Amino acid sequence: MERKKTQREIISEKIARNHYILTPKGEEYKLDLNQPESVKEILEKIDNEELKIYILYNEIRNVSLKEPPSIKEMQRQQLVGYAPEADSGHFKFYPKGTLIFNLLVDWCYEIAVKRLNCLQIETPIVYDWSDPEIKEQGESFHERHYTVKCPDEPEKELVMRFAGDFGLFKIMKKAKLSYKNLPLRIYEFSKSFRYEQRGELSGLKRLRAFHMPDVHSFTTDLVAGWEEFKELYKQYDDLAKGTGVKYAIVFRVVEDFYKKYKDQIVEMLKYSNAPAFIETLSSMKHYWAVKHEFQGIDSVNGATQLSTVQLDIKDAKTYGITYLDKDGEEKGCIIVHSSIGSIERWFYCILEKALMTKPREWPFWLSPTQLRIAPVSEKYVSRSIEISNKLNQEGIRTDVDDRNLTISKKVLDSEREWVPYLIVYGEKESKENLYSLRERRSGKIEMLTERELINKLKEKQDNMPWRPLPLPVLLSKRPIFYG
Repeated sequence: MERKKTQREIISEKIARNHYILTPKGEEYKLDLNQPESVKEILEKIDNEELKIYILYNEIRNVSLKEPPSIKEMQRQQLVGYAPEADSGHFKFYPKGTLIFNLLVDWCYEIAVKRLNCLQIETPIVYDWSDPEIKEQGESFHERHYTVKCPDEPEKELVMRFAGDFGLFKIMKKAKLSYKNLPLRIYEFSKSFRYEQRGELSGLKRLRAFHMPDVHSFTTDLVAGWEEFKELYKQYDDLAKGTGVKYAIVFRVVEDFYKKYKDQIVEMLKYSNAPAFIETLSSMKHYWAVKHEFQGIDSVNGATQLSTVQLDIKDAKTYGITYLDKDGEEKGCIIVHSSIGSIERWFYCILEKALMTKPREWPFWLSPTQLRIAPVSEKYVSRSIEISNKLNQEGIRTDVDDRNLTISKKVLDSEREWVPYLIVYGEKESKENLYSLRERRSGKIEMLTERELINKLKEKQDNMPWRPLPLPVLLSKRPIFYG
């Protein structure tokens, strides 16, 4: 039986689209996606590798069919495992993976609450499907939601949230707002669920249960809305640079809106110092007039949406979210929807980026072990533990390979875990009270005092979020987790 089309799909089919590349200098190049060779010529002129990969492999050729190597790597490194005991598209995070996950959560909190001064809320994950506002929004995601039955009310149907808007909009509808309160920024870290089709599931890139750090800004008018849009864009650009992922910049915008406000987009591209792929729409497909995406690029030339910002000129009326202006007149807000991007997808893109580098490595602040000490014999284990305890107190995740192995085997295992720094500790280090610090990336060895060592690694940390070791300091004490 043929599936009935959603209202969104019917509207989408009637919309005409044009495509461009827009540069930070305001240069515009029209693209014909049906003419790949002409598109390639323009891309060679633009010379931006991430944008080239995104357009050629995701707008023209569709998504790469190769399996991303991160799926095997996340299991090999005991980071993330499949959960066959649960539903497909749900994962379990082991200690090292949980550390990386939580550091990314901390980074999102840093941006949303500390930098953007958002008010943080928490709302339910289950909603009544008979609520007209919930259902209207939910039906635009045809067959993309989990339904739940109540044991004592079998006729009642509940739905697991697939976005943070549900509870937030219910809060804001009843909130008493004045122009003095605006712009108002609200942050929620929400676990969400979407029933993606089985053939679409792909590791941490496409899954059914994920965690969304969402920021919504409520503003007075379009001018204020654009200011919020640009501020969020810049913060998310900083986030992407901090994680080191490869990403392309994409805007989707109603054509009339693009012509009128192109300068606003150019201003954002200047901040990123990178060009963007622009898709214009002949009329509104959704509630937004303009939408931005950072599209993370993986090692098999696929792309996945990370951060997004959407300028909403419609939903405030739908949900009855209003404020009182200076004259006491009730007016609808302009809403800027945004998501920092699901933690799972950031994790995925960071891991994929690591698999594209030589040698493979995490950003230092995300490395489960930032420094490993390898004593040359049992004689030096106790002193190595003392050193590691001091360094851990200083905010450097340090462990000790106390196993009865050769030094060459310890070095090899450190390489396999992508540990960025290693100290081999023996008689020379003990006598001279210096540490021979080996950097994995360059292979360079430096002899440093304890204070020089601490200063060097704290500089690498660069005030990014930090948490302690996720496993025992001694490698001999650690369990093995199988994916």
